[in-house]
Amino acid sequence: MAFVSLKAWRARSAERAALAAKLKRDVAAALALDPEDAVTVNEIACPDPGCPDLETIVLVMRVGEPTHALRIRRTIDAVTPADLEGLVAEERALRAPKPRADVT
Repeated sequence: MAFVSLKAWRARSAERAALAAKLKRDVAAALALDPEDAVTVNEIACPDPGCPDLETIVLVMRVGEPTHALRIRRTIDAVTPADLEGLVAEERALRAPKPRADVT
């Protein structure tokens, strides 16, 4: 295992935080979130086969609605505009009204 200096670790941590903040702003704008709504962006370990070691998880929390957890199977620094478009489509599908079964 290679030695990583504290200075290098802090620089990498600051870079990751900046990338997460930018993605958070991009997601909030793409989803047209209200000021009362919230979004979080995190990288987590992905245990699924065929998944990269890290993936990006976006939590969308709209007031009065259930929280939606959306997955991008890439690290934060590898997220593309197409990934963002897919995220928006997935969130819209989750928010779409569900057909109600008529009970007689």
